[in-house]
This record gives sequence, C-alpha cells and structure tokens, in this order.
Amino acid sequence: MSIIAKSNRCLQSKTRPLSNESGTSLVEFALVFFLLATILFGIMGFADALYTYHFLGHESKEATRWAAVNGSSCTDDGTCTASATSGDINTYVQSHIPPGVVAGNVVTTATWPVQSNGPAECAGNSSTNPPIPKVPNYPGCTVQVTVSYPFQFSFALLNDLIPAAKNTNAPCAKPGICMSSVSDMVVVH
Repeated sequence: MSIIAKSNRCLQSKTRPLSNESGTSLVEFALVFFLLATILFGIMGFADALYTYHFLGHESKEATRWAAVNGSSCTDDGTCTASATSGDINTYVQSHIPPGVVAGNVVTTATWPVQSNGPAECAGNSSTNPPIPKVPNYPGCTVQVTVSYPFQFSFALLNDLIPAAKNTNAPCAKPGICMSSVSDMVVVH
C-alpha cells in the first residue's frame, strides 16, 4: 500500500460528516460578533463622553482665567481693550469648541458672586457717603464660569439604554446627559 493511499484513509477516518452540525459555527459567530460589537460601541461611546467631559472642565477653567485677567482695571494699563462681560466669556468659550462638540448646545454662564470678605465694589453700597458703585469684575471679586453640555451618544442604542439621555436637566437646554463644569477664581486685574 502506498503512503498516499494510507494518508487519505487516515484523513477520511478523522473527518466527521457535516450534516449533524451544519450552521452551528454561523450561530456561534453571530452571538460572539454581537457581544463584541456591543462592547466595542460601548467603549467608543463612553470615550466620546470622556472627551466631552474633559473639554468642559478645561474650557471652564480657561474661561475663568481669561475673565480673571480681563477684570475692570485691565483697561487702565492697556493690557486689554475691554473688561470681560458675560457675553465676552461666552464668545471666548464658543471660539474654543473642538470638533465633535455641537457649538449650539454649549451653555456658558458667567457670574460674579458676592463674597463677604471681598472688596466693597463687589456688592456695592448705596447707603455710604459717597455711594460705592457695584463693579462685579473689580480686582479681588470672584468670577465663576459654568460650562454645560447635553451629551448624546453617537450610537442611538446607547441613548435608548440610558434613561438620562432622553431628559432635559438644568443647566442644559436640550435633552441629553447634562455634563457641567464650574470654575471660580479671584479677579486679579
């Protein structure tokens, strides 16, 4: 008996007929592929959420710093052309929005909260003689910037699975998972 005939006989005895298992590998592949695709899209969706959250945190700090150095006295020494207003701070944030974040959904709120240990100009006092005018962005006062964004996952399935993605929560103006970052700083200039 030749070696080729002997090897063919060995191969025939080790192979099983496919009629008993036809289609099982296709079903197994479909189940594993669905699980793998779900995990992959989930990772990509949450990476996008982390990217957006990082942008909000960074931009609220940068806008607060910009407002702190553009206080009411910055025009006195010529370091800036005008002191920062709420609209200027919003424009600053809008000009720094990265790709992937919808500019129309970003909400920026700038306030100058009154603190008890701050200068009198922060709160103003009309009962003193002479009256102290209220200058919220006066050096020594505090500026607080809040940047908010209603995050929606790129994959609609994730938005359907997470109930918060369908609601509108303050300070966001549109439905989505409301991400927000707050930063405050003392006006120095």
